Amino acid sequence: MTALIKRNLLLYFRDKASVFFSLLAVLIIIGLYLLFLGDSWVKSMDDIKNAKVIMDSWIMAGLLAVVSLTTTMGAFGIMVEDRHNGISKDFYSSPVSRLSVTGGYIFSACLVGMIMSLITFVFAQIYIISKGGDMLGFAAILQVLGLIALTCLANTAMVGFVVSYLKSQNAFSTASTVIGTLMGFIAGIYMPMGIMPESIQYVIKAVPVAHAGALFRQILLETPLNEGFALNQAVNPAAVQTAREEFCKTMGIKLFAGETFIKPSYSIAYLAVTSLIFFSLTVLAYRRKKKAL
Repeated sequence: MTALIKRNLLLYFRDKASVFFSLLAVLIIIGLYLLFLGDSWVKSMDDIKNAKVIMDSWIMAGLLAVVSLTTTMGAFGIMVEDRHNGISKDFYSSPVSRLSVTGGYIFSACLVGMIMSLITFVFAQIYIISKGGDMLGFAAILQVLGLIALTCLANTAMVGFVVSYLKSQNAFSTASTVIGTLMGFIAGIYMPMGIMPESIQYVIKAVPVAHAGALFRQILLETPLNEGFALNQAVNPAAVQTAREEFCKTMGIKLFAGETFIKPSYSIAYLAVTSLIFFSLTVLAYRRKKKAL
């Protein structure tokens, strides 16, 4: 399995086009934010002096949620290509167990997601600091790193299950394009979750990426929100607290089921449970394919 993981990692990072297209959704989000979305949101927050820092942290948190999915999807392209070229049959006919072969694809995709997420996190910190924000504290950095690992596991499991049913490179490319496009909406970046119809919100909250996005935002935005909404605390603390809660709900920093706040521990548990469920489904899917060979 180790040799297969190393092979898949080398193939992914050698293919510059694959890396680029797996990051395409992230690049589109950055472009839209810098050109259009960022200024419009900041202008609507005139009463908050550090609005730019808040929105910069907000968009970077969203990127961390998205990149872990799109890059794992790109890494699974190796498996689809191997299946298309018949290389998978060579692996399956070798003395290596099918579980090891499948595990090689899954773990290499997960490692790709983690590596690219770590790179994105470093970029996010540099960008936020360059725009006047503060670097995260040590405890917050550890929380982000742990969340990156959990998010990559959840996204790898989910994407692995989807890819197990894709039999051609054309189908994979189409699926990648559709999923990459939807990620901006599911992560609440193109359109803040709070302004979406309630029925759509319930659908989005069923996707692990939405929970990951909210968790990343709660970590990255804790200090900027404390500073921004503390400016008028002496005037009317209750009103400021209400405004902060409404802002968090609208921007998807906090998720709600109706009027009930979904605690971070529940979101973490949801990511863990979905990881287990989809990993189990993925293993079952590949075992069925073995019988079909």
